This record gives sequence, C-alpha cells and structure tokens, in this order.
Amino acid sequence: MNLLLDTHVWLWMGLAPGKLAQETQDALADLGNTLWLSAASTWEMAIKYSLGRLPLPMPPAEYVPPRLIRDGVQLLPITMEHTFRVGSLPHHHRDPFDRLLVAQALSEKFRLVSVDAAMSAYDVETL
Repeated sequence: MNLLLDTHVWLWMGLAPGKLAQETQDALADLGNTLWLSAASTWEMAIKYSLGRLPLPMPPAEYVPPRLIRDGVQLLPITMEHTFRVGSLPHHHRDPFDRLLVAQALSEKFRLVSVDAAMSAYDVETL
C-alpha cells in the first residue's frame, strides 16, 4: 500500500514516534507499504523553520534529505494535476498544504496518514 505522510507524521516518525498510534506505527514499519512525503511538506517545513515555528536540529535542507534516504521514504513531486485537483476540493480545510496533500492522495490513490481530523471530511482514504 502507498502511504502519503502528513508533515507532522513524517516529523514524529523520527522525533516523537510515541505520538503516533500503534496502528500507524505498525503501518509505517510494514515493509509491504511504500511511504511517501510530498514536496508540499518539504516546502511547509522550510517556511515554518524560517519563521521560527518549526524547531529542527538543523535547517530542513540538511535535515530532510538524509532522513528520507535513511527511512526509505519516497519524495512525491507536485504536478499540475495535483494543483488543479485542489481547486475542485470542497473547503473543509483552509490550510493550503493540507489541501494539496488531499489532492495528491486522491490523484495518486494513496492512503493519507494524518492525525488531522479535518482530512477525513474529504473522500480520501486515511489512516
């Protein structure tokens, strides 16, 4: 199964795994699943880090790439299909990064892994 990780889920995997439900931890550890991080999440981390709202041990450009490799997480690029899909989504969620993740999960038929309850308002499979 393809799992698209919400930004906080990817961060918690390495920094605070105890914040994740056991079901989520099991799914992330299952080698039969492919884990994906959206380029939207790397963009979100860069912005929040630059504003002092995301404490990381080092800047995202140094922190993210080696962790993706170490954890076997694939990077999902943002395509025009993804961006256009955002425009057709109902406005259940106002966060543009989260809306893009929903659009990507729907377009790619990925399961979205998030603790954000607003995500489940969309017709997207969540964990």
